Amino acid sequence: MQIMRSGKLESRPAPAARFGGTVRHERLVDPQPPTGLRMSRVLFEPGGRTNWHSHPGGQALHVIVGRGRVAEWGQSPAEILAGDTVFIAPGVKHWHGAAPTSAMMHLAISAGEGDTEWMEPVSEEDYVRDPA
Repeated sequence: MQIMRSGKLESRPAPAARFGGTVRHERLVDPQPPTGLRMSRVLFEPGGRTNWHSHPGGQALHVIVGRGRVAEWGQSPAEILAGDTVFIAPGVKHWHGAAPTSAMMHLAISAGEGDTEWMEPVSEEDYVRDPA
């Protein structure tokens, strides 16, 4: 058993090669064998977002505070609010982040063998598209 104490976590800037805007990341659970389960807390400042990416075992997001957006490839973004939970199926290309005028913090939980596949940045056109 591992207990990650809140005061001992290190918040780091998210890598610019995988995120747009201002984003901070805290690793809560490192990948755990044999499932590959991992969990992070991510803070997106207004306009901050991931690049397009996919997870071999899918991903669950739980919004802690703020207002954000999430979209799968070829679809308009959906608005997500504090208390909302999202599941993205394995291998589905998607992005998530804050709304243009609101910060958003979420927990990101994924599992499965293999690494996240990071892709191109989300275009401004895709990001500002009206939520479905």
